[in-house]
Amino acid sequence: MHERTSILFKHNFESTAPVVVNQGGSNSGKTYSILQVLFCFAIAKPKQVITVVGQDIPNLKAGALRDALDIYDASPTLKLLIRNYNRTDRIFEFFNGSLIEFKSYSNAQDAKAGKRDYLFVNEANGLTWEVYSELALRTRKRVYIDYNPNNGFWAHERLIGKPDVQLLISDHRHNPFIDEETRRKVESIKNEDPELWKVYARGLTGKITGLVFTKWHICEEIPADAKLIAAGLDFGYSVDQAGCITVYKQNGELWVDELLHETGLTNTDLSARLKAEGLTKNTEIIADSAEPKSIEELRRLGWFVTPAKKGADSVSNSIDILKRYTINVTRRSVNLRKELGKYTWRTDAAGKPINQPIDQNNHLIDPLRYVALNKLKIKATKPLQSRLPARAQNSQSGLFDELIGTA
Repeated sequence: MHERTSILFKHNFESTAPVVVNQGGSNSGKTYSILQVLFCFAIAKPKQVITVVGQDIPNLKAGALRDALDIYDASPTLKLLIRNYNRTDRIFEFFNGSLIEFKSYSNAQDAKAGKRDYLFVNEANGLTWEVYSELALRTRKRVYIDYNPNNGFWAHERLIGKPDVQLLISDHRHNPFIDEETRRKVESIKNEDPELWKVYARGLTGKITGLVFTKWHICEEIPADAKLIAAGLDFGYSVDQAGCITVYKQNGELWVDELLHETGLTNTDLSARLKAEGLTKNTEIIADSAEPKSIEELRRLGWFVTPAKKGADSVSNSIDILKRYTINVTRRSVNLRKELGKYTWRTDAAGKPINQPIDQNNHLIDPLRYVALNKLKIKATKPLQSRLPARAQNSQSGLFDELIGTA
């Protein structure tokens, strides 16, 4: 096994409780530690069946499964003990007959299939109590769950406080393997939103209020007849992710698909990634105008890139534009969905929201705003009164008031 373990690994590994609840803030290492424990259990005894469950496969691929592959890649010992990793079915198969599988279940009936020795419910607040109950009922030894405590849910209502449930609360201070810049960013949340800081910096149960976007929906895919408006691009490199989305329109609704959300991409890398994601040189890409050098470099690589039309109040204006639409986000757009669930308004000294969002959790929301600014902005038209016949304008019957809805 990998020799780098944290105090959180020790507590999860040594627990004897039938249910171990890991409530943790951002970068606490809870998911990574639980996976390390599960690899140990798979090795220690033959023919162990271990199931890792997420709300859907895209979430697992972006989170727990990615961590599991990191653990595997970093451990020569694991590579000697694992017979095969089946990428199609997402199963680690061990020489001793144990297996670790990564699955999602659409409903409680679906969750009745299969039994296991250990269960790990990752980001448990994304699953229903009914699905969890069916899975836990069919688990012989121990259940682990983890989540960020954005607000209370069934774990608080039905599990925590029972004698057979152990609660572990962690935050980034329990993880010795993250860099100081990450710690600084997590702690800096306190300056913007104390409630968010409570959740993500201290792992305490909170209630995220003041979300900017509250009316958006998950869709399986972009409709075949939806029209591509443009792609949106936000640059990043070492700490901040580069983010790119495509925006479509159909029947007056927007359909958004996440293409990339990665650090460490040079503009040459970015060009290759855009091509790999299916964009063509004819696709208009609306990018952050604060990066003119990067825009020019992409243009020289043959891409059709235009700068976002920023200006006074452009952030609030673009948000107002987007709020006129129903926004549908593809299920695979895991990072965009997470941002939409964290993107909040600033508050004043009294805690009242002001019309300005916190400049965080927006590496994919910003590109969406760029498309709104350049492509969805409603053009000004002549006042209705000037387009009415003079007779109607001068009428004492209230016709004008009736037409504009003020009567």
